Amino acid sequence: MIQKHIKYTGAAVALALALTPLAATAQQSQGGDWFVPGQVKPSGTSAPHPAQRPAAIPSGGIPMGGEGGAEPSGNPPPLQVQLPPAPEIPPIPKGQATPAAIVGILSVPDVLRVSTAYQVAYKELNARGQKLNEDAQKEQAALRDLGQAFAAERAKLSPEQIRTKEKEIQERATEAQRKFGERNRIIQEAGQYVMMQINRTMEQVAQQVALSRGVNLVLNRAQILGTTADFDLTPAVVEVLNKALPSVVVPPDGISPMAMKPPAAASSAATATPAKPPATAAKQHPQKP
Repeated sequence: MIQKHIKYTGAAVALALALTPLAATAQQSQGGDWFVPGQVKPSGTSAPHPAQRPAAIPSGGIPMGGEGGAEPSGNPPPLQVQLPPAPEIPPIPKGQATPAAIVGILSVPDVLRVSTAYQVAYKELNARGQKLNEDAQKEQAALRDLGQAFAAERAKLSPEQIRTKEKEIQERATEAQRKFGERNRIIQEAGQYVMMQINRTMEQVAQQVALSRGVNLVLNRAQILGTTADFDLTPAVVEVLNKALPSVVVPPDGISPMAMKPPAAASSAATATPAKPPATAAKQHPQKP
């Protein structure tokens, strides 16, 4: 059934948006559930998130995924081999001691929950996901009616007519797979594009808030068993984020963000080639009397 294959419901839209929070960006750039304030990356240098693969679909319906089969489940067993001899580690000279850790705590889910930019984008993408489900259900009903009508008249058809009818139904099912899979992919890419914008600004805001309080180590609250409000940077980050980023660019419906022109391309080109100053008249030497 199509409705069983299309997983991009409202909850899935929220998941697609929430799977790439600041913690993921920090992990990619710093290698863990923390980051060091003061290392603000230049605007627009966030690494793109890998595109999500739609779930593979069992046979018997219209799959909404891309190429390939089901994703492998679980991790492979550890490799049981004898390693070559380990290298000798040379002695390391004593260096400068690291500063004492001054810790702050940040809850990314709480920031997103009250972020105006996130909420507006979520509402729009959730509506697109619901529309996708509705259209898929309509197509499922049409294919079911078509199959029932074909079954009812199959005995009256010649072998050639049966093959032709089966080919028509198969081609329509294949086209439905392509069409809905494409729409599903574009919605996912739009969610990633939105989160890249939010992550970029959220990380910069969190670093600035941390620096303003003398914090040199920010931890993800999801990894902390317990803490007090004195360490929590979340309210301050939310306040600044909503002022700095009240909204984000959401790609138009049906348009992949990769097909969009860079928003600042025209303005940056204009600033990259400043206008030449107006030509001035050549300096004239005074006439000798």
